[in-house]
Amino acid sequence: MSDPDDGVRSPRQHADPVATSAPPDPEPDTTATPAGSDAEAITTRHRTQFELIRRRFLRHRAAMVSLFVFVLIVLFAFIGPLLWPWDHMVSLEIPSSQPPSWEHPFGTTSAGNDVFAQVMRGTQQSLQVAFTVGLLTVVIGALWGTTAGYFRGKVDAVMMRIVDVLLIIPLLVLVVAIAGSARGGTSWWAVALIIGFFGWTTAARVVRGVVLSLREQEFIEASKAMGASDARIVFTHLLPNAAGPIIVAGTLAIALAILAEAGLSFLGFGIQPPDTSLGLLVERARTAARTRPWLFYPPGFMIVLIALTINFIGDGLRDALDPRQTMARR
Repeated sequence: MSDPDDGVRSPRQHADPVATSAPPDPEPDTTATPAGSDAEAITTRHRTQFELIRRRFLRHRAAMVSLFVFVLIVLFAFIGPLLWPWDHMVSLEIPSSQPPSWEHPFGTTSAGNDVFAQVMRGTQQSLQVAFTVGLLTVVIGALWGTTAGYFRGKVDAVMMRIVDVLLIIPLLVLVVAIAGSARGGTSWWAVALIIGFFGWTTAARVVRGVVLSLREQEFIEASKAMGASDARIVFTHLLPNAAGPIIVAGTLAIALAILAEAGLSFLGFGIQPPDTSLGLLVERARTAARTRPWLFYPPGFMIVLIALTINFIGDGLRDALDPRQTMARR
């Protein structure tokens, strides 16, 4: 007689012997070492745009050296006069036409001026002019170029024709013509305003080109679809995204302003006595370049040094602010 259980097997008998004999899956290891998790967090940490810009700028050796030198120049111009015993004015206690010495490192003039103090004062005035011109260039050039590039059409045509006219006329000639009519009152701020109001044209053209590209991007179309006003698009989207070229244009404008102010003062249309500037010091000492070189070369060297450092800083900012730039270590 057959077993009534024949042909009927329990689920345990049908089970795969290999599967039933396999050990259970191990529990996931949740006791990872803190060092490993920290290392993974470091390698996957999200870097902000500012951190990326800072890292690229720090790798630009020429820009970093120039920034250090420029900070020393600013301290020399604005902190130095507070610590130096002499000022830029004539003093009866200062011997005339003395070569450089420990008491007067850059020598003295025939009238009794300490040249070291004069160079500090001239650097201060020239830097004030340059920074004011840079600010005016950034504000006027950015707004003008952004408006022209965003609205295009007749607005762009009229605004850029004005820029073209100003670009045709040499800046120095235009500034001399205006400064000559107000020659009696050309203080440093007057010189800065005159140069700044006519030195923004190049920045405007650069910003316009950037905005013409940005206005075709999807995020601008999305802003328009959401009902954003033109002013909101310009100030919230276009200007922040064009910040790189704007900053670079501002640094280059500072360097050009240093040279323009020196040229104006050299021609007698810049800062006037009893105040002084680097260009005015060079103009006064041009006949003594061989007989008393300590009067001519220190202010001339300072002009060249300021212009070079600002240009290198602008070059570093351009590379750092360009996301497409793959800059090798310099």
